[in-house]
Amino acid sequence: MNSTTKFIAVVLAVTIMCGCVFAKEAEFSWKDKKGQYIDLLFGGRKVTRYMYAHDTSTEQRKFETYKPFLHAFDAAGKKLLTNGPDGENPYGDGIKYPHHRGIFIGWNKLTFEGKQYDLWHMKEVHQVHQKFLELTAGPDLAKLTSLVHWNDKEGKAIIEEKRQMTVYRRSGSSILLLDFVTELKAVRGNVYLNGDPEHAGFQYRPHNDVAKAPKDDRAKYLFHKEEIDPKKDKDLPWAAMSYGLNGKQYSVQHMNHPNNPKDTVYSAYRDYGRFGAFFKQNIDAGQTLTLRYCIWVTEGPMPERSQLEKNYSAYLKRR
Repeated sequence: MNSTTKFIAVVLAVTIMCGCVFAKEAEFSWKDKKGQYIDLLFGGRKVTRYMYAHDTSTEQRKFETYKPFLHAFDAAGKKLLTNGPDGENPYGDGIKYPHHRGIFIGWNKLTFEGKQYDLWHMKEVHQVHQKFLELTAGPDLAKLTSLVHWNDKEGKAIIEEKRQMTVYRRSGSSILLLDFVTELKAVRGNVYLNGDPEHAGFQYRPHNDVAKAPKDDRAKYLFHKEEIDPKKDKDLPWAAMSYGLNGKQYSVQHMNHPNNPKDTVYSAYRDYGRFGAFFKQNIDAGQTLTLRYCIWVTEGPMPERSQLEKNYSAYLKRR
């Protein structure tokens, strides 16, 4: 028996005596409930859930499925951190603004051919998932790209959206690190994305329990420097929010890429926690508007401003 063989034998003996088991390195994976939603797992733990069903068979199902959105789970992968009227997170009376759903995007005054369409509340128009263009998963990241049609009342696409969501392996207190890239193509004519900060743009909405929480657990906000007025100051690099839920504290940082349209305004002041970035923009017929954002969710109190700045710098290096 040579020295290498002896070493292996000793390692195996110690392993058996200690009862040690070397587990396979955890990886991301997808689990699809066909036609309803697709879960992203990491080592068997739920990380996100992309709700993509579109069912008009009843008024209730139409209401529940008129736009796709992304849920985020807590660190254990058991409880939803985000808002949405799906089967696992049922709501009765008392839900505040149920059209705010998880991580989502839309404009309430989208103009096309001289008419306005409410692709926020989805009044008579819907965002409809068509198919998955990409689903990849590995040890360090997972990526999903969904083709979504923003339809008029006749079900014809005004905008074709390629919605790409990349989730990275978490570390420390981080629960979700998400890069969101969307390509909005005006497929039938000129489109004007119009609305206001309260009802348009790329947004995050925490679980409805935040809206019912005691004052100390309601949403509070932090910006990249002191004395920011989000109702007046434009083109902020990021906004962060902290809130209490299920006896724990959570923080969310919403990052705005500098290549996004200018005059962006952050709606970041509501104590129930819906916040996000809004702008107005034309998209000429046949042209594509590309938008980039990042969402970082962590468990614990609001991080220091210096840490949030580091997060933003790291995001810009990725993008």
